[in-house]
Amino acid sequence: MSFAQDSTTKGLHHHHTTNPVQREPEEQKVNCTISQLITAIAVSLLSLVIGYTTAYTSPAEASLRRDMYLSDVEISWIGGLMPLSAVFGGIVGGISIEFCGRKGTLFLINVIFLISWLLIYYATNFYYIYISRCLAGCSVGLATLTLPVYLVETVQPEVRGVLGLLPMTFGNIGILLCFIYGIFVEWRILAAIGVLLSLPFLVFFLWIIPETPTWYIRNKKPDKCIKTLVWLRNPRQNVTEEFNNLVRMQNEQKPRNKRLIYLFKQPNLKPLAIILCLMFFQQFSGINAVIFYTTSIFRASRWDVSPIVCTTIIGLVNLLATFLANGLIDKLGRKVLLQISSILMTIGLGCLGFYYYLKEILVVDVEEFGFLTLLNLIIYVAGFSIGFGPIPWLMMGELLPFETKSLAASLATSFNWICTFIITVTFPSITHMFGYFAVFWFYCCMVITSGLLTWLFVPETRGRTLTDIENRLSGQNMQNVKSIAMLKPFPSTTM
Repeated sequence: MSFAQDSTTKGLHHHHTTNPVQREPEEQKVNCTISQLITAIAVSLLSLVIGYTTAYTSPAEASLRRDMYLSDVEISWIGGLMPLSAVFGGIVGGISIEFCGRKGTLFLINVIFLISWLLIYYATNFYYIYISRCLAGCSVGLATLTLPVYLVETVQPEVRGVLGLLPMTFGNIGILLCFIYGIFVEWRILAAIGVLLSLPFLVFFLWIIPETPTWYIRNKKPDKCIKTLVWLRNPRQNVTEEFNNLVRMQNEQKPRNKRLIYLFKQPNLKPLAIILCLMFFQQFSGINAVIFYTTSIFRASRWDVSPIVCTTIIGLVNLLATFLANGLIDKLGRKVLLQISSILMTIGLGCLGFYYYLKEILVVDVEEFGFLTLLNLIIYVAGFSIGFGPIPWLMMGELLPFETKSLAASLATSFNWICTFIITVTFPSITHMFGYFAVFWFYCCMVITSGLLTWLFVPETRGRTLTDIENRLSGQNMQNVKSIAMLKPFPSTTM
C-alpha cells in the first residue's frame, strides 16, 4: 500500500490550499520550536548519564582498589569491559531501533543504566562491578547509535546542528560532574549519584518524548506521523511537503531481507565509507587513550601539580569547547569545524610529542616547562570537542540513507567502539616500547590525514533536509557533491 494514497494524506492536502513548494521565502526561515528544544534536552539527559558512566572508573579507582582488594589486571578489566561491551550494544542497536522504535530503545537504555548503577551500589565483590560495566557498555553502545538517529529524525535542518550537539554537551557535563563528585565521595556513593541521574529521563519519557515521524512512516502509521510533525514544528508551518518526502522515501526503499546486500552497493556505499572514516579518525586521534591515561601522562611529564586538578581542568575545557561548537556549527558548518578541529589537534599533539622527544630521546631537562603538557592537552582536547568529537555522530544520522540507516548506523557504532577498545588497551604497551613522543606523533599523523581526507571527501550538510542530502550523495540533481559545501545554512527554498 502506498501511503501517498492514504485518506489522511488526502485530508492533509485538502486543508492546505497552497502548494508548499511555492511558499514565500520568508516562510521558510524556521526558528527552533519549544517542542524540538524540550525533546532534544530530554533525550540528551541520557547522554549526561553516558558521560558520567564513562568517567566513573577514574575517580572510583582508588577506593575500589582499597575496598575490593583489586589488582592492576582487575582494574584494567573494569575499565576495558565498557568499550568492549559497547561493541555488542552497537550491533544490536540497529535491530532495536527498528523493532522497538527509537523511543522504546531510549527507554531500554535508561533501564539498563539504572540496573548497572544499582549493581555497583549493592556490590559485595568485583564480579558485581564486572557485570555492571558490561551492562553499562551495552547501554552506551545502544545510546551512541540511537541518540543521533533520533535527533536527526525529529529536529529541522536549520537547527539540527545546534540541537544535534546537545548530547555531546550533556555528556561532557556528566564527565565533569563525575570528576567533581569524585573529589568528595567514593565508589559506592558515586554509583548512588548515577542512579539519581538516571531518573529524570523517565519523567520526560512518560509525558514528553515522542516517537520519530520516520519510524511511524516505516511502520505504516501515517496519522501518528502527521500528529508528531505538527507537534514538533511551528503550528503555522505546513508539514505536507515533509510528510510527502517521508512517504516517498518509504515507498522507494528495498525489502528488509535485501538491505544488508544493498548496504554495500552504490549509492549507499559512499556515505557509509565517509562515516566509517570519520569514526576511525575520531578514535585514532587518540582521544580516549589521552583522556583515560591523563594521570599517567602528567606523571611522566614530572610536573609537580595534582593530577586530579589537571584532570578536572581538562574536563572543564572539554565542556566549554562543546558549548563553542554549539554556537558555531550552524554558522560555519560541519566541514569547517572538522578542519579547525584537525588543525588544533595537530598543534597539540605535535607539541606534546616534541616535549617528550626532548625529555626521552635528547634527555633535556624540561621539567620546569611541565606546564606545557597541560597547555597542549587543553589545545588538543578543545580541538577534538569542537569537531571530531561530536560531528561524526551528528553526520552519521545525516548522511546514512533512509532505507539502510539502522544497519549502517549499527555497523558504524560497533566499528567506533572496536577502535576505542584497540586504542585504550594498546596505549600503555606502545608507550612503554616506543615512548610517549612516538605515540603522540603517530596520533598527530592520523589527525593530519583526517584533515586532508575531510577537505577532499566529506560534504557539508548544514541546513539541508535528509532527503536533499541523500539525493545529492546519490548523484541526483547535482553535478558535484562538493558543491554542498557552498550552500548557505538557511536555504530560501525547500528541496
